[in-house]
Amino acid sequence: MAKKKVYVCFDYDRDKYYKYLMNAWNTNPDFDFSFNDQSPDEIQSNNISVIKGCLTKKIKEANYTVVLAGKDADKQHKDHLKIGYKNWQNFEVAKSVENGNRLIVVELPEYTHAPEECYGHNAIWAGAYSQENIIKGLNKAASK
Repeated sequence: MAKKKVYVCFDYDRDKYYKYLMNAWNTNPDFDFSFNDQSPDEIQSNNISVIKGCLTKKIKEANYTVVLAGKDADKQHKDHLKIGYKNWQNFEVAKSVENGNRLIVVELPEYTHAPEECYGHNAIWAGAYSQENIIKGLNKAASK
């Protein structure tokens, strides 16, 4: 079975460890997906245009976007006016929708709200963060 091209959307400051765990799962041949991901910290720039360009490029390489919805997933970013969305996760979800990526929302501990851009776009709500729920969510999205 071909591996799925997945972009992982997450809050770098608060939720990077969940993303790192997904990296570890990715090395497991039983976990049926691969993903392309960048975050503002990994891009090594504070320039909003550079960050937007890098994120958009990676999102366009994917067919699925897994949104790790934690405590700050819908919190307003200090640069929200320059970003054009409430925060980077909302930007990433909007670009994913624009690209036609299927959305899978995964609730992290301390989950309060998903990024507002997730609503109204037929997102798959996979439930609590676990390898099993992410795989089920991706498979459900693939069958739509």
